Amino acid sequence: MTKTALVTGASAGFGQAIVKRLVSEGYQVIGAARRMEKLQALQEEVGEDLFFPLQMDITDTASVDQALASLPKPWQTIDILVNNAGLALGLEPAYEADFTDWMTMINTNIVGLVYLTCQILPDMVKRDTGLIINLGSTAGTVPYPGANVYGASKAFVKQFSLNLRADLAGKHIRVSNIEPGLCEGTEFSNVRFKGDDDRVDKLYQGARAIQPKDIAETVAWIASQPAHVNINRIEIMPVSQTFGPQPIYRDEN
Repeated sequence: MTKTALVTGASAGFGQAIVKRLVSEGYQVIGAARRMEKLQALQEEVGEDLFFPLQMDITDTASVDQALASLPKPWQTIDILVNNAGLALGLEPAYEADFTDWMTMINTNIVGLVYLTCQILPDMVKRDTGLIINLGSTAGTVPYPGANVYGASKAFVKQFSLNLRADLAGKHIRVSNIEPGLCEGTEFSNVRFKGDDDRVDKLYQGARAIQPKDIAETVAWIASQPAHVNINRIEIMPVSQTFGPQPIYRDEN
């Protein structure tokens, strides 16, 4: 039987690449996002047989409920949930940050992910089969200036993924967390820097950052593993990105 995957944030970036990759593997893929026109364009590209566009605002529980209830019967059983939708807003220090931006990140990266998981997981448990792949970030492990709430939200995703595994002991349900580092070819930094394209260009200039297709390949690889194999976490960085010493700021006195 053809397995069905639900991918959030499917209108661009990681989500779009993941949809294309899973469709190429023969999965039935539900692409969820707010921008229906983008999903319809994606459907024209990958074909109607294996792709279903689903308008959903992950930050609105009523929208999630309505979207899931609208799925046609052949698309209602979710075998793979890819919680990809997420964003960062701003890179200011906490004492200069916009609280509205903080709440948008919390509602998207945490509340939306948790709520959708809460709606899908019980049926997976009932059928005793399923795979949840969450999209975290290296920012959930490695702190950096300006990451404040974004990094904290991705740390939540990491720990939530591991705690799901603990709750699912004895069940045949797999949970993975993919933690990308610097990645270009998405809207992520354009959103973070609120349309400042020059700042975005400087960030990626010469970095040879990882690409959405690299994340899509990782999702497909996790999904292809035997049912008895669980990939807990995968941290991915471009070769150009690595670690450095912790800074020490010294008083002049």
